[in-house]
Amino acid sequence: MADIEIRKVTATIGAQVTGVDLARPLDEETVAAVREALNVHKALVFDDVRLDDAGQEAFARHFGELTTAHPTVPAVEGAPNVLPVDSERGRANHWHTDVTFVLNPPQASTLRSITVPPYGGETLIANAAAAYRDLPEPLRRLADTLWAEHTNDYDYAVPEESVDEERAAQRAQFTSIKYRTAHPVVRVHPLTGERGLFIGGFAQRLVGLSVPESRRILDLLQAYVTRPENVLRWRWSENQLVLFDNRITQHYAIDNYDGLPRRLNRVTVAGDVPVGTEGKESYSIEGDASHYTSVARSAHYTSVAGPAAAAA
Repeated sequence: MADIEIRKVTATIGAQVTGVDLARPLDEETVAAVREALNVHKALVFDDVRLDDAGQEAFARHFGELTTAHPTVPAVEGAPNVLPVDSERGRANHWHTDVTFVLNPPQASTLRSITVPPYGGETLIANAAAAYRDLPEPLRRLADTLWAEHTNDYDYAVPEESVDEERAAQRAQFTSIKYRTAHPVVRVHPLTGERGLFIGGFAQRLVGLSVPESRRILDLLQAYVTRPENVLRWRWSENQLVLFDNRITQHYAIDNYDGLPRRLNRVTVAGDVPVGTEGKESYSIEGDASHYTSVARSAHYTSVAGPAAAAA
């Protein structure tokens, strides 16, 4: 096993990892150590990464089968598993968890810096498990019972009056296949048993409630996710890779770089179907994502309803 060093970046989320050469195949012990660090810290940063797209894909495959780049947005030409996160193609300056509008969103995401602006352009990553732990007990009990409908069919980024022709085309591409999926508001992590708030920008309505009622409750819960104490603010440098657990985090790309070029390449690892506190799985309402990710229902954490999960 490589001589791995893991250094926390904040008390709640994030660690820098050294001693691992991502350009080479990793042995099982190293993969297990990285996975354990990801379980603990939720987001891992690797510096001085010398990878091309194929190398990024090879690293991500250590953690499972890959998804294609995105259900509706085109991939990098010649690399169907790589999504260009490019400021010229739109900006994800809203809090979200990747692709939660499908039945089994990615378990993990990798982002690799390609073009970094001279200032700004940070990525915020929030610990949704810490947010759940922060909830007062009455709110926690309520959240445990709620389900939310996630969809890609809404304009999450810009008000209607500011949509120009280019942004309208981007939105048409993003919603070219409409998806709606119901997920538990509190998701039980399949590896650790931790409970985390599984909401974010694609969660538009709570099952059984009106949109205005849903918005009030979702905004209240979301405020715990985005508390500064629960957030890593990462300033990108060249040749970096960030690996984050998409099952128990949210992220936000800050638009604070004056329209300068900013490009990251994203590769995501296919995930399982989310499970709530009562052991019930998410269910699809609309949209077929089989071209994006296969659905593999794996055995979830055995103590979903037990003391360990309740205390997490």
